[in-house]
Amino acid sequence: MFAGIAIGATLAITALAFGFWGLLLVALFMAIGAVLGRSAEGRLDLGGVLDALRGNRSSS
Repeated sequence: MFAGIAIGATLAITALAFGFWGLLLVALFMAIGAVLGRSAEGRLDLGGVLDALRGNRSSS
């Protein structure tokens, strides 16, 4: 819950300070950081994600 509040506050302040495009840029960087963080912790398999995006699905 606290993480959601922090993310919302960060995006709201960014929107007020830098406008719409600044908001999109910060949101993109936050998403990239979240994906890289989960990958570094071992909670996300980037190979599996990339295969799913390319349409290569496996049953494992």
